[in-house]
Amino acid sequence: MRTKLLITMFIFLFPSEGYSQRRPPVASPEFGDAGNVSFRIPAPDAKKVELVGQWPNGTAAMNKNDNGLWELVVDKIPPGVWEYSLRVDGVTMIDPNNSEIKPMRSPRSSIIHVAGNPPLIHDFQSVLHGTVHSHTYDSRASGRPRRMAVYTPPGYELDTNKKYPTLYLQHGSGDNEATWVVHGKAHWIADNLIASNKAKPMVIVMLDGHIAPPTDRGSNTELFERDLVAQAMPLVESTYRVMIGPEQRAIVGLSMGGGQSLSIGLRNTDKFAFVGGFSSSIPREESIAASLSNPSQTNQRLKLLWVGCGKDDSLLKRNEVFIASLKSKGIEHQWHLTDGNHSWPLWRIYLSNFLPLLF
Repeated sequence: MRTKLLITMFIFLFPSEGYSQRRPPVASPEFGDAGNVSFRIPAPDAKKVELVGQWPNGTAAMNKNDNGLWELVVDKIPPGVWEYSLRVDGVTMIDPNNSEIKPMRSPRSSIIHVAGNPPLIHDFQSVLHGTVHSHTYDSRASGRPRRMAVYTPPGYELDTNKKYPTLYLQHGSGDNEATWVVHGKAHWIADNLIASNKAKPMVIVMLDGHIAPPTDRGSNTELFERDLVAQAMPLVESTYRVMIGPEQRAIVGLSMGGGQSLSIGLRNTDKFAFVGGFSSSIPREESIAASLSNPSQTNQRLKLLWVGCGKDDSLLKRNEVFIASLKSKGIEHQWHLTDGNHSWPLWRIYLSNFLPLLF
């Protein structure tokens, strides 16, 4: 019996040469010397496989070889951080051979990063870099543990007497607290802007914006605000060397997170002097009635109210209605109507435009 067990373990740990030849490692994506990129997936029983890339003209059929390996070579992908998926017989999925996965509530997108030459604002550059910390805390508002990511700027660990302002940076409805770092490259954007003296060093806090149960999404912003103000902010301000007061705090987000930021920021102008939204869902007027009905106080308290949206964004009309309301109420703001749609390439640009205006 013992001999059979040893033989079984040997076969498991050291598979035969024939087995290795049948299951060779698959490289995907693979960058070629000419700048082309190869995508591959083994799916011998599949009838149709497509590459669905976020870059222009990024959707294309893949080709199957005699070994059941589907492959597509893309001549050139423009510089950027792009998300892509593989569609196998109608099922959209991540690239199983790529460890770079976009953090999402339901992961289905992989990441490919094509660096620019010269480097783009979100590319890794030879500058001093900050640190991204991970926290889990007990949330009274949700009754369960919640996570946050915190970026501290370059030099934070060296001068233990220096304090910093704080930006609360929120993600969209499909994402989580890790997406702004892993996919948005917020930490590299901040590093590069700080290194070029275009932005002040700051602490950036990225929270999980999903707190309500899936069956009660209507209360999500209210619960998130309670969690942010009652627990997350005190945790940050007791753990990190940050300055206290509204003029030392900012809040901004994209899509769902933009709606959260505009709602919470305009309801708490005594806590946030810098408020913004990227391609935002828009707060109900009744939820921010106090700020809209007292424009002189709102304008006095806010140093910046920044709203941006792309011309091809599905949320553009709602943003335009919101801007018209701000104008009619006499609320000072910056409105940025730009090229682009509801996607991360635009939001990275917005963040690089927003950070230099803070503090």
